[in-house]
Amino acid sequence: MRLTRPSCFPTVTSGEEGVGHFESVDLQQQIMTIVDELGKASAKAQHLPAPITSASRMQSNRHVMYVLKDTSARPAGKGAIIGFLKVGYKKLFVLDDREAHNEVEPLCILDFYIHESLQRHGHGRELFQYMLQKERVEPHQLAIDRPSQKLLKFLNKHYNLETTVPQVNNFVIFEGFFAHQHPPARKLPPKRAEGDIKPYSSSDREFLKVAMEPPWPLNRAPRRATPPVHPPPRSSSLGNSPERGPLRPFVPEQELLRSLRLCPPHPTARLLMATDPGGSPAQRRRTR
Repeated sequence: MRLTRPSCFPTVTSGEEGVGHFESVDLQQQIMTIVDELGKASAKAQHLPAPITSASRMQSNRHVMYVLKDTSARPAGKGAIIGFLKVGYKKLFVLDDREAHNEVEPLCILDFYIHESLQRHGHGRELFQYMLQKERVEPHQLAIDRPSQKLLKFLNKHYNLETTVPQVNNFVIFEGFFAHQHPPARKLPPKRAEGDIKPYSSSDREFLKVAMEPPWPLNRAPRRATPPVHPPPRSSSLGNSPERGPLRPFVPEQELLRSLRLCPPHPTARLLMATDPGGSPAQRRRTR
């Protein structure tokens, strides 16, 4: 948590242990009480059901709270708190003029309060201008969380912020917000792990089916057992397959024998026929 005021209020910076170290525990408790009371006063002025600023929230969030104190007023030797301004960076999804979604992390106005009796005295502008200088931002670069009509009139009066860009969330941004925003880099899809299964499209499946199909006749789909209505006549020959097409007609046995007689036998064949104990060629044909 950090409380700051231009040269009039101590600065308290949050560390790993929560609230920063003070000279005494009483001072720490007093600061926390002041923050809680300021949050309650702001919620009451904005007609909110519950405070959005408290000491516990300031310790758990990285928000900055600027507190304005009047040193001239010294009731009981102490000053008087005039108001506060709470800001912080937030990741938002906002729409631009073309209704395109943009992920940004701007500085946001989260809570703003000036005591009712001290309004219209320039204190609000003094506090707001000090915040702009410390954070080094321009008014049109801010995003405002659920601004009241009084705050919108304040921004229009002092910073000419009038035209807003419609949003679907509770934040309000003004024209010129994207003037200094760099276009987001295109995000590549994450690399697929080696063990993941790629979902193929229908065209990919057809390609794999053709590429991995086994050769004929292993790729023939199994036929149903139901016979056709008019089955074709089956041939006694095993080689006469209907899928392969008709084969050449068989040569009659007499013509085949006649052609064999016309061919002179090879000398080696004559020797084998002379030594063959199986008998004459006519007997071998009958037993074949």
